Amino acid sequence: MDKTQLYLHAQTLLQQLIAIPSFSREEEGTANAIAAFLEASGVRVQRKQNNVWAFNKYYNPALPTLLLNSHHDTVKPNTGYTRDPFAAKIEEGKLYGLGSNDAGGCLVALLATFLYFYEQEGLKYNLVYAATAEEEISGRNGLELILPELGELEAAIVGEPTLMQLAVAEKGLLVLDCIATGRSGHAAREEGLNAIYEALPDIQWFQSYRFPVESEHLGPVKLSVTMVQSGTQHNVVPDKCQFTVDVRLTDAYTMEEVLKVIRQHVKAEVTPRSMRLKPSSIPMAHPLVQAGLQLGRKTYGSPTTSDQALLAIPSLKLGPGDSARSHMADEYIYLKEIEEGINLYIAILERVIR
Repeated sequence: MDKTQLYLHAQTLLQQLIAIPSFSREEEGTANAIAAFLEASGVRVQRKQNNVWAFNKYYNPALPTLLLNSHHDTVKPNTGYTRDPFAAKIEEGKLYGLGSNDAGGCLVALLATFLYFYEQEGLKYNLVYAATAEEEISGRNGLELILPELGELEAAIVGEPTLMQLAVAEKGLLVLDCIATGRSGHAAREEGLNAIYEALPDIQWFQSYRFPVESEHLGPVKLSVTMVQSGTQHNVVPDKCQFTVDVRLTDAYTMEEVLKVIRQHVKAEVTPRSMRLKPSSIPMAHPLVQAGLQLGRKTYGSPTTSDQALLAIPSLKLGPGDSARSHMADEYIYLKEIEEGINLYIAILERVIR
C-alpha cells in the first residue's frame, strides 16, 4: 500500500471512529473498529479490554522494539458545541468531530505508518502499534494495563497533537493531600489551636519555594495550592485544615526527590494521591530526536500530561494537530495535517529502523 492509499484509508478510518462515541471507559466500539481495520489489512491483532495492539509481521525477538502508541478515548463534548460532535464532516479541508484532533489524527497516522512498515524485512527494530484506552482520565485499564504484554521496549513515539514538532520532555503530575492539625476550642475564649493558622506557613512555603534545578525544556517545578477546606461553624476553632497541592514536575527531579523536599519543609501531613504520572524526557542525542531535527523539526517541552507519563523508557511525543484545539468546542483537524503526519512519521522511522 503506497502513502496515498494509506492516507485515504486513515482518513476514512478516522471518520468512522469519530462517529462512534468513545468516552473514557466506554471505548468498546472504537476498539472493535480499529481491530477490524487491522485485521482487514492482514494484521494479526491482540486485544485486552479496550486496548488493541499488533507487532510487525517479521517480529524478531533478538531485536529492540519501538512502540507506536496513541489513544482512542475522548473527553465528553463541552456545552459550546454548535455541531454534532459525532458527524465527522469535512469542510474547507477540515475534518470536524470529537476526538479528531485529540488524538484521532495521531492514532490513524501512526496506524498508517505501522502498516507502511508492517511487511518490510530486515528492519533494525521491531514495531508494535498500540491503540489504547482511558488516556483522558489517566486510567489504569489503558496503556498501563497492556505494557507487560508488549515485552521489553527500547523507546516509543506517543501520538499527541504537537503540530509535528518534537516534544522531548513532558511535565509529570503529583497531587498532594495535606492535613494541618490543631486542637478544637471555643472561638470566644483563648483556647484551642487553630489548624488554619497552622496551615498558613506551609501554604506560604508552597507559594514561595523554588526548586533550585530547572529543566532545560520544561523550566521550574511548579507548586500550586488549589483547594483549602477547614472548620465546621463560625464559633469553633478548627482542629484540621486540609489543602490540596498541584505539583507539575520536570525531568530535573524524580517524584520521590520532590516529595522528600516537600516533607522536609512543611509541618502538615502530606499524602500523594498517586506516583504514576511521572515526568518524562528523551535524550537529544536519541536517534528519534536526531531524525526529527534532520527533517527540520523543532524541540520543546510539553506542559500537558499524556500516556508518556506511564513509560519508563525514552519517549518522544509527536503528532499531527494542535494541542490548543484539544477539548475545544467544534474540534477539528486539517486533512493536510494527517497526510503530513504520516509522511513525517515514515521519514523519521526510515532514518532509525532501516
